[in-house]
Amino acid sequence: MTIVDVLERNAREFSNDCALVEINPEQPETRRTWHEYDLVEPTHKTRHYRREITWAVFNEKSNRLANMLSQNGIGKGKKVGILLMNCIDWLPIYFGILKTGALAVPLNFRYSSDEIEYCVGLAECDVLIFGPEFIGRVEAVADKLSEKCSLIYIGAGCPAFADDYNDLISECSGNFIRPDLTEDDEAAIYFSSGTTGFPKAILHKHRSLMHSCRVEQAHHGQTKDDCFLCIPPLYHTGAKMHWFGSLLVGGKAVILKGTQSKNILQAASDEHCTIVWLLVPWAQDILDALDRGDIKLEDYNLKQWRLMHIGAQPVPQSLIKRWLEYFPQHAYDTNYGLSESIGPGAVHLGVENVRKVGAIGVPGYGWEVKIVDTEGNEVKQGEVGELCLKGPGVMVCYYNDEKATADSIKDGWLYTGDMAMQDDEGFIYLVDRKKDVIITGGENLYPVQIENFIASFDKVKDVAVIGLPDQRLGEIAAAIIEIKPDMTCTEEEINEFCMGLPRYKRPRKIIFADIPRNPTGKIEKPKLRKIYGGEGLVDSQNKS
Repeated sequence: MTIVDVLERNAREFSNDCALVEINPEQPETRRTWHEYDLVEPTHKTRHYRREITWAVFNEKSNRLANMLSQNGIGKGKKVGILLMNCIDWLPIYFGILKTGALAVPLNFRYSSDEIEYCVGLAECDVLIFGPEFIGRVEAVADKLSEKCSLIYIGAGCPAFADDYNDLISECSGNFIRPDLTEDDEAAIYFSSGTTGFPKAILHKHRSLMHSCRVEQAHHGQTKDDCFLCIPPLYHTGAKMHWFGSLLVGGKAVILKGTQSKNILQAASDEHCTIVWLLVPWAQDILDALDRGDIKLEDYNLKQWRLMHIGAQPVPQSLIKRWLEYFPQHAYDTNYGLSESIGPGAVHLGVENVRKVGAIGVPGYGWEVKIVDTEGNEVKQGEVGELCLKGPGVMVCYYNDEKATADSIKDGWLYTGDMAMQDDEGFIYLVDRKKDVIITGGENLYPVQIENFIASFDKVKDVAVIGLPDQRLGEIAAAIIEIKPDMTCTEEEINEFCMGLPRYKRPRKIIFADIPRNPTGKIEKPKLRKIYGGEGLVDSQNKS
């Protein structure tokens, strides 16, 4: 069975049920049509832009795209890039590509022209489907792209260098006879975050996609009555693979544009969302807004909201403690995974283990985990080593990169590059990225541990710890700290608070600044190193 089969089953069994809703709080309400379709009217009034489609329309739209692609020679082995902002079009396009047997290749909406050209070339895309936000970036490299790749534009005002999506599918049938697909067929190419240079292309089979469906449903028990609020970008494995749990049971999902706290709570209230996946900054913003009184829980209907879960990065214990004070009825889970392991769930805390907040958890459904030293030998409990994963969701390879594949996959194990340790109960704690470990005076410092400590200070909104070169110690720990709005804080206050850390773990440089994060919530530490790495160094001999 593939996820294409799941969609087609939903279209048969739940044809008139709502599948997807798109909400844009920043855009006024307009007539609810989507291309040639009249969209389902909501049961409540809204003042913002809202669109809704059923499972039958979802499947039919995918079929139209599949017919159009097939008529243009796109089938098994071909690749189709998707460069779109989150919208109701995104997932039907993704499934339409998969139905042909071609590989879907989602692209990061932050990519520059050079990165778009690089990734389309690396994945050997035959088609690139892009939206209005990317006209300028695609146009800058259109001549190079069009040598090997057809450009299809979806939106109003098609540029001259591309073909119009609406024109191409206007005469295409809503029924599609697709080739046989199995879990052994190649399905998608995703890209690494690219925080160390240009991204690597990650090849997955349909087996990986189906495994992510099963993992998510096993961990969070979705039913047909659940409604999933989707905020993170769909190009990434995280958001989409969490939605796969809803796909598996035919549940409704809401795609919300924007991350403002009031809009998240309003969407959860209006659409009766039961499951919300957040990134740490968004959860922090909600808590801060509640603390300030900018938003009030009594203004929303949130009784049905049963699960809040977080992934993509380490989660401070202090954040979840605060969250459960405001939302004591919530089940909480955190999920760990990589695009190389088809996203979240390779390790998960488990809703029954909230007492272990701070850990990333235990091996997820169908996954094996081990922690190894530099020689590949398993370390003892309590010792730090590299986290390795094994299971049906491990990538096939880094596409067109044999060396990187050989470095990352050994005897079926995926070496994650994340340093971790396991406690005496078997719970795994993420210590840091292997490449981010700071070696200062011969001691290993793991920035995540220091970040978690500083994040518990009540004036701190966000924090990143990086290593900066030092003549005496080799490296020192520098803490870049973002203070909560309407608060002030001094270096002396931070240093005083950090007296609670062992002396060698205390940051030797404090910088007050905003923390840059990518769309999946990860701190962009290479950017911070580039900004602050050239500053004058601390005299480490005179710092306590």
